Amino acid sequence: MAQERPLPSVVARMWGREPVTRRGPRPRLNLATITAAAIEIADAEGLAGVSMASVASRVGVAATALYRYVESKEDLLTAMADAAAPLPPEPGGMTWREYLAVWTRAQRDILLDHPWLLSAAAPVPPMGPRRLLWLDRALAALDGTGLDDGEKINVASALTGYALTDAALRHAVGDPRMEESGIKGAADYGEVLAEVLDPEAYPALSAAMRSGAMRGAEGWVDDGDFVFGLDLLLDGVEALIRRRVLEGHVGGE
Repeated sequence: MAQERPLPSVVARMWGREPVTRRGPRPRLNLATITAAAIEIADAEGLAGVSMASVASRVGVAATALYRYVESKEDLLTAMADAAAPLPPEPGGMTWREYLAVWTRAQRDILLDHPWLLSAAAPVPPMGPRRLLWLDRALAALDGTGLDDGEKINVASALTGYALTDAALRHAVGDPRMEESGIKGAADYGEVLAEVLDPEAYPALSAAMRSGAMRGAEGWVDDGDFVFGLDLLLDGVEALIRRRVLEGHVGGE
């Protein structure tokens, strides 16, 4: 029998696998209460407002009491990153493509609703129960497509990365330094690039900017741009599925 691998303490608590003791008074807190308080602070003040002291004050205990549940601020951020995600969307009879489009947009929207998530934790594979539920639903949507499990996970990872990149772009635009220079959106940005790019050094980009590729854009981001990129990814998944189906037919002959 394989030996059970030990989990990081905060991950064990996220899964309800922390050791239970019958001695002493019943604990006043739990990880869910602490995490919810930390998320409230982060939503209102950003990560700069989240500290063991501020969270302890929010739940009405001394900061030292939190260390029974989270050993460090990094542990707290790990728990927050998982708990901030709502339940994944239900399939509701959607095709795999329809579901993954909704699933990817929903992931992007979580990051827009909680911008602190973009810097809350290192980009590591999910280990918390809520994030893994999202992964499970993506894999389930791809059942019957002919993709193997590794390919399904790679599809989910690519779509998650796209959601992350789009959300990061939306939060990054509107830099005050650019607005001070009169660059208030993509159209202004394109005009500035058209002026500064040397056509000999940047022939393709210069030509695109001079042709007005960004002309008419309102602000920095457009939902059509998100859909365009998402469709490119899903078209690629669809092509892979067709290839796997074809290979299955050929192999079965």
